[in-house]
Amino acid sequence: MASELTSLPVISWRCFARDLHDGRIEHICILSDVERVKWEAEELKQLVTGGVDALSAKSKKERFDKQSWDSLKSSPFYEDKGVQHEIDLVPGTKYCVTRQWPLPQEQVKAIDDFFESRRKAGQVRESKSTHSAPTFCVKKAQDGWRIVHAYNKLNDATVPVQTPIPRKDLIIDLMALSTIFI
Repeated sequence: MASELTSLPVISWRCFARDLHDGRIEHICILSDVERVKWEAEELKQLVTGGVDALSAKSKKERFDKQSWDSLKSSPFYEDKGVQHEIDLVPGTKYCVTRQWPLPQEQVKAIDDFFESRRKAGQVRESKSTHSAPTFCVKKAQDGWRIVHAYNKLNDATVPVQTPIPRKDLIIDLMALSTIFI
C-alpha cells in the first residue's frame, strides 16, 4: 500500500481541476495528521451547529496554547537565529523614532491587556529595535479593539525592497503550472 502511494502518476493542477470537474476523478485521498483533522472537524462542527460564538472556551484555549512560545520553540521548524529582521534605511538615517501620542484610557488598557496576555503566554518579547512607531486602536464592528501601528515615518525612511512580494493573482496563475500527485 505504501509503495503504491509513493509511486502515483504526476498530473498538473490544470488537468487535475479539469478531470475533477468532468467527473473522471471519483475519489481524492488527503494524507494528514489524524489528531489535527479530528480537532479541525470538531471546531467546524461547533461553527456549523452554533455559529462563530459557539466555539468553546476550551477550544479557544487549546488553540491559544498551541501558539504559545514554548510550543513554537519545540517545533522542528523553529531555530533561533538571533537577529530576525533588519530594516535597510535611506543613507544618512540613523534611526526612526516617533513618540507615542496621547490615547484615551480605554485604548491604553486594551493595548496593555493585549500585549501583557501575549507576554505571559511567551508569544511576544520586548523589542530590541532602535526604531519606534506610535500605536493606537480602531473600534471593531463586533466589540473590542483592533491594534494599529503608524509606520508612516519608518516606511518613508526605508529603502524599498528590490524583489517585491508578488500579487495573489500572479501566484495563482503560477500554481497552474504546478504538479500534484494523485
